[in-house]
Amino acid sequence: MTDYLIFLAISTATFALFSLGLNLQWGFTGLINFGHVAFMTLGAYTTVLLSLKGVPVFISAVAGAFVAALLGLVIGLATLRLREDYLAIVTIGVGELIRLVVNNQELPVGDTWTSGAFGVQSYPIPLFTEPNLGVRFFMMGLLTLLAAIACFTLWRWVRTAQISLANDSDRRIVNKQEYLSRLIVGILLALLVVAIYISGLIALYNYNPKAGLMLLSLLVLAFVFWRLEILIRSPWGRVLKAIREDEEIPRAMGKNVFWYKLQSLMLGGAIAGVAGAFFAWQLSAIYPDNFQPQLTFDSWIMVILGGSGNNVGTIFGAVIYFAYDAMTREVLPKILPFDEARLSAFRIMVIGLILMILMIWRPQGILGKKEELTLGK
Repeated sequence: MTDYLIFLAISTATFALFSLGLNLQWGFTGLINFGHVAFMTLGAYTTVLLSLKGVPVFISAVAGAFVAALLGLVIGLATLRLREDYLAIVTIGVGELIRLVVNNQELPVGDTWTSGAFGVQSYPIPLFTEPNLGVRFFMMGLLTLLAAIACFTLWRWVRTAQISLANDSDRRIVNKQEYLSRLIVGILLALLVVAIYISGLIALYNYNPKAGLMLLSLLVLAFVFWRLEILIRSPWGRVLKAIREDEEIPRAMGKNVFWYKLQSLMLGGAIAGVAGAFFAWQLSAIYPDNFQPQLTFDSWIMVILGGSGNNVGTIFGAVIYFAYDAMTREVLPKILPFDEARLSAFRIMVIGLILMILMIWRPQGILGKKEELTLGK
């Protein structure tokens, strides 16, 4: 059970990171990106190929993020002056193009060149070697600090909605709904934090390399979330929101809309590139077919579920998605007399039904704000 929780924690943190990049592009800037997996692909392959050449894994991951940002620069220069639907078409094409190029191109794996279709294996993974007891206690301390910060942040987040409910009587119904949704989400996330914390402590003490990777992925997710929250509340973030709503207004105020869009696309791509590194480290061997377009649409599901334009909502959407995935994999085979292929199709049908109901009941997502929903105008 501990190993499975650690696996789910890594997967959730990786795709929460991946979806935060998409949320920056779509939720805050209004850029329709249907090829987000392209950034993850470049980040993953750059990281593992450089690490096989002897480059330290952390420098390799930074290089992967940089290459993914360059892809955002190339795509942005070619498409951002066009209408939004052209960006969607180009990005989905670029995502498939990169996967097919990797599949048919020979890659420099170690000292030899290998067909991309054979994948890349046996590359270095961070924190794979068992550390001494002192380092393990230090990692356990980091996990404890991270869990405490997460619980405090959730409490403050719920408390903010409670204060708003008490002070703003004119919007009491709306504020009450927001407070209740935050309270429920906060409790669920706090319980999840406690479960992961206990499992992580056990696995770090008895050292499981996956526990070290889990700690690293959670630390990076926390750092990226923290910096994005600061950016979104800054004047830069307010310009992005203005562009999302009506780009003619910031343009009339003298803002370089194209440059802001380009920055958002590049930064979101860089974050997805870092997620690609964690994706590769978790798999321990990567193949082109690991980067199907389905990953992009899984990320869209997470953003829509949690609420676009809300970073906490994006993380919660990733939690819901992987909780649903884990529960249906375990429970459905015991209930429905379907084979594996039909069960997989049924699970997709159910999550599609959930999304349709959500779009009718709460189109802004679970934690999104309706007044910030561009399509609600």
